[in-house]
Amino acid sequence: MSKSDLTARLYGPASTIGAEAWNACANPEGSDDPHPFTRYEFFAACEDSGSATSRNGWRPCHLAVERGGKIVGLLPLYLKNHSQGEYVFDHGWADAFARAGGSYYPKLQASVPFTPVTGKRFLVSDGANETEIRKALLGAAATAAEELNASSVHITFLTEDEWKDAGAFGYLQRTDQQFHWENRGYGSFDEFLGELSSSKRKNLRKERASVREAGVEFEWLTGAGITEAHWDQFFAFYMDTGSRKWGRPYLTRKFFSLLGQTMAEQIVLIFARRGGHYIAGALNIFGGGVIFGRNWGSLEYVPFLHFETCYYQAIDFAIARGLKRVEAGAQGEHKLLRGYMPVPTYSAHHIVHAGLSRAVGEYLVREREAVAEQIESLAEYGPFRKSS
Repeated sequence: MSKSDLTARLYGPASTIGAEAWNACANPEGSDDPHPFTRYEFFAACEDSGSATSRNGWRPCHLAVERGGKIVGLLPLYLKNHSQGEYVFDHGWADAFARAGGSYYPKLQASVPFTPVTGKRFLVSDGANETEIRKALLGAAATAAEELNASSVHITFLTEDEWKDAGAFGYLQRTDQQFHWENRGYGSFDEFLGELSSSKRKNLRKERASVREAGVEFEWLTGAGITEAHWDQFFAFYMDTGSRKWGRPYLTRKFFSLLGQTMAEQIVLIFARRGGHYIAGALNIFGGGVIFGRNWGSLEYVPFLHFETCYYQAIDFAIARGLKRVEAGAQGEHKLLRGYMPVPTYSAHHIVHAGLSRAVGEYLVREREAVAEQIESLAEYGPFRKSS
């Protein structure tokens, strides 16, 4: 797989590329506040912990573009035999292909494992031509699918700019939605509440007061303040809630230790305490001016505790740190009434089989229209005063 003086190569786990070469593409400007989910350290934690491995159906085969033996572009890539842990759902496509006698798996998945967070998927080193590298990676990924006998390539939660480039290259384009909270320069939570309609403002205050009156207090832990004992406690929350919701949580206990060892400066654990004991916690990762809500769990039921721990405390942290946005994860229209507004998310897809590609492409035209209409409709029901 080569074009001009560029050569494409499939690697194995992130460790076969190494932190220096990976981060030179993930963070070419050398920012001390990089996007956390493009960093080598996050991918290495997923893979080295046994959370994203061949045994779990996530075989790392990261795609690199090299010039003169030096990596100048990366597309984090996994060969998968299922569609779990992706948050962009293609089970219907797999079922349809199977009914027609095809084999949808394996497929190639370009994503951050278990993480529905928008960010750059085409990682390009400083000085390289971004458009050229993106095209090279798009072409190489399609070629890799045929060489690996994979049905398709799926690039999920990429940026809108990358999505447009992928569409121009011939990839199928898909949209969905999430709910994000935007910081409009608020100095306090009350200042944010001041922009809501009176009924919504009253409801949020009632929810927060209910948690306080239940005797719950909150603690923010970040950097060196996070110990292995804290990770033990959080893992208990994660396993209890995750087991009830999903059956088998994806992340191992080792993952959290590795994350704490390599990315503690970008982590905030929000713990809820009552009666001298931790009863719930939320893992948030921040960088690039954004705080991302990732996992949560609780051992006790307290009304509105989930909203307070995951949404309102994250807003408080964003205001305190001057962060521009809170991204609280996938789905959840209940977030709308709490100040999280609908925004589009993007994915791009290359399907090798011409018939399946044509059918999916026709479906996606209608789906994109429906998503756009839904986002517009939901925004009308937001909690903000019309004058805001």
